[in-house]
Amino acid sequence: MDYRATVNLPKTDFPMRANLPKREPEIQARWQEMGIYARVQEKNRGRPKFVLHDGPPYANGDIHMGHVLNKVLKDIIVRSRSQMGYDAPFVPGFDTHGMPIEHAVITHKKADPRSVGIVPFRNLCREWAEEFIARQTRQFQRLGVRGDWERPYVTFDPKYEAAQIRVFGEMAKKGYIYRGLKVIYWSPSAETALADAEIEYRDKVSPSIYVAFDVVDGKGKLSPGDRVVIWTTTPWTLPANLAVTLHPEYRYSLLETDRGNLLVATELVPAFREVTGVSVVRELGSWRGRELEGVTLHHPFYERVVPVVLGEHVTLDMGTGAVHTAPGHGEDDAYVGERYGLPLLSPVDEKGRFTAEAPGFEGMFYADADERIIEILAERGALIHRGTIRHTYPHDWRTKKPVIYRATEQWFASIDGFREELLRAVESVRWIPEWGEIRLANMIRDRGDWCISRQRVWGVPIPAVYCTTCGKPIIDAQILDRVALIFEAEGSNAWYERPVEDFLPEGFRCPHCGGTHFRKETDTMDVWFDSGSSHAAVLRTRPELEWPADLYLEGSDQFRGWFNSSLTTAVAVFGRPPYKTVLGHGFVLDGEGRKMSKSLGNIVDPMDVMKTYGADILRLWVASVDYTSDVRISDAILGQIAEVYRKVRNTFRFLLGNTSDFDPTRDRVPPERLWELDRYMLSRLHELIGRVWRAYEAYDFHEVYMLLHTYATVDLSAFYLDVLKDRLYTSHPEDEGRRSAQTVLYETLRALAILFHPILPHTAEEVWQHMPGPKEESVQLADFPEPDPRLIDRALHARWAKILAVREASNKAIEEARKADLLGAALEAHLHLYPESAEAADFLRSLPRPEEIFLTSAVTVHDPGEAPPADAVPFPGGWASVSRAEGQKCARCWMITPEVGSDPEYPDLCPRCAAVVRRLVLEGRVAQSDA
Repeated sequence: MDYRATVNLPKTDFPMRANLPKREPEIQARWQEMGIYARVQEKNRGRPKFVLHDGPPYANGDIHMGHVLNKVLKDIIVRSRSQMGYDAPFVPGFDTHGMPIEHAVITHKKADPRSVGIVPFRNLCREWAEEFIARQTRQFQRLGVRGDWERPYVTFDPKYEAAQIRVFGEMAKKGYIYRGLKVIYWSPSAETALADAEIEYRDKVSPSIYVAFDVVDGKGKLSPGDRVVIWTTTPWTLPANLAVTLHPEYRYSLLETDRGNLLVATELVPAFREVTGVSVVRELGSWRGRELEGVTLHHPFYERVVPVVLGEHVTLDMGTGAVHTAPGHGEDDAYVGERYGLPLLSPVDEKGRFTAEAPGFEGMFYADADERIIEILAERGALIHRGTIRHTYPHDWRTKKPVIYRATEQWFASIDGFREELLRAVESVRWIPEWGEIRLANMIRDRGDWCISRQRVWGVPIPAVYCTTCGKPIIDAQILDRVALIFEAEGSNAWYERPVEDFLPEGFRCPHCGGTHFRKETDTMDVWFDSGSSHAAVLRTRPELEWPADLYLEGSDQFRGWFNSSLTTAVAVFGRPPYKTVLGHGFVLDGEGRKMSKSLGNIVDPMDVMKTYGADILRLWVASVDYTSDVRISDAILGQIAEVYRKVRNTFRFLLGNTSDFDPTRDRVPPERLWELDRYMLSRLHELIGRVWRAYEAYDFHEVYMLLHTYATVDLSAFYLDVLKDRLYTSHPEDEGRRSAQTVLYETLRALAILFHPILPHTAEEVWQHMPGPKEESVQLADFPEPDPRLIDRALHARWAKILAVREASNKAIEEARKADLLGAALEAHLHLYPESAEAADFLRSLPRPEEIFLTSAVTVHDPGEAPPADAVPFPGGWASVSRAEGQKCARCWMITPEVGSDPEYPDLCPRCAAVVRRLVLEGRVAQSDA
């Protein structure tokens, strides 16, 4: 007889297979139709604010895995804080100015400022940025990132540009902005100045040469014809050489050699001989560096006499201890040159080509001149040795090409003016990880003044004018105010469209010479000044936001970038940091720990991943990693994450299927009447809720992932749900034991849907729509459940820890019996428990429904002292063994018992099942023929 009609089989239309690539866009369309972002903000209006300020991604290209890690982390935080009772708006941003977009327009649109004009070119750049803002917006939305995508902040927005000008203006009014001739990083490949934040270090093979400078006047120590030897890896800077620097305290030896009398640092003589092969006859004398100050030397190929000067920056790491000094091509060189009154000679133009100030090399690209210079040195007998060296060298982080040090007129922000304030501000911020504080403080402590001007046209113009009479630059408060007002109304194109007079107060005269004719500055601001002004342009202007932000979260490279520039502008203008907490995350590497690159063919495209797996799999990956370090992703890793997701989804499916006939308003069992196992699992659930709350609060999403994953797949699927099947399926539908279980399953279902929501928003929404009982229209509108301390029973936890230890031994004993072909299914087992004491026996005999707990057909607790079989499995307080259960198998519940057939009306059922079926027939729920 078929008893399926009498069994409470799970009923749900929640699909087993996720099909996320198809289902997620449908869910997102529903959210869009609902206006979910506005709905969430309206629900949370009046609650305490939590503001995560979005660091703007650059709008030039599709999103990559670094974007995924960053934006999903932010989305998890915003969603969880919203459900914790905060008003947590999220205004996404886009960074839009700078060289990469200029380069893209020149390359793809075949246009440049010289051919089409500055304003048309800027308009093309804006159109390019707008296209990628739209593309990235769609891609971030496909990831499920919730935010005000209808009103993002964009750095080319006129109001934003006006706010940036006002930040610049406030810094200028305080005396922090100046124009000066200084040695800065220069990118010949981009033809612009660079800031420290735009430099990355890469390996480079350079010439390694030892060059002799002949003595002109030895000041009574050295003689004409003696030679001072320098070592350099940049031969191209020798045309700009104006001195040789020694350390004042190092000792220097004059050596008689087969190459003449050579002066080298005493400590470096052995290494010098080994590298160069120079044969040393004897030492002729030695002096401290300070004793040789003022000695003059002949430049190795120009008719130029250069002095010996002193500098503390000289080291004995490599070379000769005598440093070739070109003040126009090195920071340390410039500092020494300033002390000795040397000019900042920098005979290289913006393209990296030599000017007429380097006779013999005019028009030659600096790097191409290395070989010619080495040839000239050899011809003149000044080349002692040549080789090569592989070393780290600064490169332009955009073009990936080497940079040079070059003395040029630029605009600077004086960090010295408020360096101590910056350092105090760093101490007031919470840093995650903690080493972030030390990292940024060291950067601030060691950094020079910030070069904020760029030789570009796609950017916010520096609002300065020059007097055409005296040539001096002018930054004036009234001009700044007028520029800000005009930009706010028209955008920064106005700087190029309007005459200079439109930006000047009536009757304006040069404060230096009284001149009345002016020209506008052509340089634009460093893009880090753009994004670094976002706290003022966004947090202080958007009414739904607050200044300072609660959190800045970006990749660890932003310690030298956005974190740094934002702190600098905020402290300079407002006297405090723009953030309360800063969180830095690592980079995304491939499965082998390598950086992703096209050349290696190891790039993981997030859009491809979402087409295959769906966004929730990517989001689950983000939650699974320790994002404070570099993280890895690959097809294999995604496959593992997909398997975790499958198990979680199956748990949800079980919960939904077994609560489909449960009405929480009618069927809920109060906590005091719950069965013991259910009370235990309800207690565990509330303990879990508290732990997950704390992990979300601490931004420890890996812990959230571990807690929820373990609970869903181990505590529920592998234990509780497995144990409950008999009670859920074979009890009468209204049986209090079944309703007790369903009460806890429902509470678990609701809690897990909400707790998983920040990580798996699409899956949580799908679950939510299938869930029984009254509920909010979307899971996004539901607050986190709160742990109820009254329901957390530590004594019950301790008791069930002992029970589970017995269950583990029982499972092992059953498994051993299966291997020995004594049993098939667990329900064929009769479990025997042998307590070692009367106390253990009392404990084992107190177990509620032990057959349900151990999934066996019978359980016998033997008397203390009764010897267990030799193959018994130990547990704390006793032993477990199994035998084959006696009796017949019930056709309905499949348990084996001698009582099967004791009810003549249902001869193939156990008494329990017979009573349930009889009741169902009497109630008319099933026909007698079905039973």
